Amino acid sequence: MTRILNWLQALVLSLTGLAAATPALPNTSLATNAVRDALSAAAPAPVVSQQAASNAAQKRAEAVAQATRSTSAAVTETPIAAARSTGRTAIVRATAYNSLPNQTDSTPFITATGTRVRPGVVALSRDLLRQFPYGSRITIEDLSGRYNFKGRVFVVEDTMAARKRNSLDIWMGTRTEAINFGARQLRITAVR
Repeated sequence: MTRILNWLQALVLSLTGLAAATPALPNTSLATNAVRDALSAAAPAPVVSQQAASNAAQKRAEAVAQATRSTSAAVTETPIAAARSTGRTAIVRATAYNSLPNQTDSTPFITATGTRVRPGVVALSRDLLRQFPYGSRITIEDLSGRYNFKGRVFVVEDTMAARKRNSLDIWMGTRTEAINFGARQLRITAVR
């Protein structure tokens, strides 16, 4: 009887410890909104006079009319053509990773921002997070010319191990893709 009670007590304690050790992950939309709110400028709206507001509205209307009249703008198939560079660039060492426990932490499918991994997600070393914070949209240019990233926009949502410096990791769906990518020098540029 004592053995059964000891066994039940051990079972209850281990289940309680397991439940306490499992992190509660936020809803994906909650994490996305938190990142968006953190990156958006939360400056108070300036007080604008009635005349200044009507002038601004008139200028906006003229700009929209001019844009709709312009038919010479080339339509491209990727959203990067509309994105403008912010001037923040860096040349980094790049590798690829996928969601295997030996390549990630204890939650291989969850990024540092709480979102699920997916194509277009990158992890940056902690030193680069100062220049390209979570939620930053970046373009990637392979300096060797072996890999074509033209027209793709990536989002910074994950962090690399603390020992890594000046590095970027691109999430890929399979281990084979990650191995084939290898290691290379890339230029990353922040876009609006």
